[in-house]
Amino acid sequence: MTELIVAFDMGSGRDALLLAARLPQLRWAKLGPVLYVREGPALIREFAQRGVRVFLDLKWHDIPNTVAGAVTAARDLGVSMATVHCLGGRAMLGAAASAAGPDLALVGVTVLTSHDAAELESILGRGVPDVGFEAERLARAALQVGLRGIVASGHEVGFLREVLGPTPWIVVPGIRGPGDPAGDQVRTIEPAEAVRRGATHLVVGRPITEARDPAAAYQRLVEALD
Repeated sequence: MTELIVAFDMGSGRDALLLAARLPQLRWAKLGPVLYVREGPALIREFAQRGVRVFLDLKWHDIPNTVAGAVTAARDLGVSMATVHCLGGRAMLGAAASAAGPDLALVGVTVLTSHDAAELESILGRGVPDVGFEAERLARAALQVGLRGIVASGHEVGFLREVLGPTPWIVVPGIRGPGDPAGDQVRTIEPAEAVRRGATHLVVGRPITEARDPAAAYQRLVEALD
């Protein structure tokens, strides 16, 4: 069954924990760079003590030794899932996978949901005829060196599930319901469609955290996945 990850991209750890207490049977909390820099490991420990799995989304992209050290630190903190960026290359991805061990699920970020083909071309300095094929290239490199799965937009998830097979995790951010503003996300998808195409985990932030009734918005998503 596809799992729901709530992205606590909020101003403080106190706000995040207050909201978490309002979400019944919360299973996953995503902590990104803003909240992690402000609150640090203590917030990870607090979520873990409440029985909530932490998805640490820092998208590490550095030399292999540095990334392996960061992954080891996250594993020792009790993080359940973390991200590295596939553009870091095979040596970095392999070092990260080795450091993760069996307890930390490491997923590789392929193409950010804020990028379209034109933006990706400007970054890579070459033509990108199809974002999906670029995501596949990066995904295959990540899986070949032992990562648990990948992060990809809903636009690519169906194609990636078909070519990568049933086993890898595919974590899909940029989830938006009918009428939800896209914000700075370019490639968004509705939750039911992401599930149909093969997502294993849906990352939902603003549609819950900025809703008038976050608990009700969360519950609607949980029921839709059930």
